[in-house]
Amino acid sequence: MQSNFKTSKQRAADPQETAIAVLAWLANEPDLFGRFLALTGVEPAQVRNAINDPGFLSGMMDFLMQHEPTALAFCQATGTPPEVLNAAWQHFSPAGLGSGEY
Repeated sequence: MQSNFKTSKQRAADPQETAIAVLAWLANEPDLFGRFLALTGVEPAQVRNAINDPGFLSGMMDFLMQHEPTALAFCQATGTPPEVLNAAWQHFSPAGLGSGEY
């Protein structure tokens, strides 16, 4: 019998699924979610469509990752390893020219 462990691990590390988990977590944190929406200019009614926009996802991941206590709170609340969160952030917000990586 083949184990589904690898499959579930792969799913857990999928950047899109991690981003959706971040959005769901933010939506349950009214102060953070309100601040995030204010910074992005996205209206609450637009969020459902914005999740398909790579720029929105990049901004959301940047918002979370720019404040380590918030990123760690997400990881703790959702059981997401910090490495998985960081990998999703790197997926949606790859290093730019200012990073020294080309």
